[in-house]
Amino acid sequence: MTVEAEPVAGLPDPTEYGFSVVRESEIPREHHDLVARVRELVDAVAHTQAEPAELAAAEATVAELTELLSRRRRDTGTLLLHRPPGGPPEYGTVTNLVAGPTNAVAPPLVMAPGADGELRGEVTLNGVYQGPPGIVHGGWLAALLDQALGAAASAAGMPGLTANLSVDYRRPTPLHAPLTVTSRVTGTERRKVFVAAEIRHDGEVTAEGTALMVRLAVPD
Repeated sequence: MTVEAEPVAGLPDPTEYGFSVVRESEIPREHHDLVARVRELVDAVAHTQAEPAELAAAEATVAELTELLSRRRRDTGTLLLHRPPGGPPEYGTVTNLVAGPTNAVAPPLVMAPGADGELRGEVTLNGVYQGPPGIVHGGWLAALLDQALGAAASAAGMPGLTANLSVDYRRPTPLHAPLTVTSRVTGTERRKVFVAAEIRHDGEVTAEGTALMVRLAVPD
């Protein structure tokens, strides 16, 4: 097993395989603003103690807006072309559960190359991501790690799919607190890419994961 590998020279054009692609610049600012508002709405709905009449009025308004926004929809599986500063272009689904810019469920986690060669991202999770009282749900921590691990492989020019994911929970991860996520490639073996990632709060590791990614085989 080697620790350094030669990244692929380039990425194939997904449109040649039937995928729709949108560039980051093609998502209007108003869409980003709407997604942020919906995140606030989801948190408000989860914690509200409004009166039944107020809830009914809110439901009617949401139903009307849902009908409006559903008139023109992107295809499921639409890809986003992302160009991180200091890193190679990469593709991800625009509605990715963890990092998708149009997905109001996504925190979102944005990973960027650091000076030390690692990828690094910052995220704060509210009560919507709660497991035990005041603590982030373990499943969401695994999702954050999986995203960061895949991003590390992709940033190294070796995009692939998770074949195996191992997560260790070191201590409770608090809600409403800045979290730092780091990831890196630790080795390669033919199509296998080995990656590691950590989540930290106040400099202490709360969860860490390792994964085996299998590089995508591009058909001829």
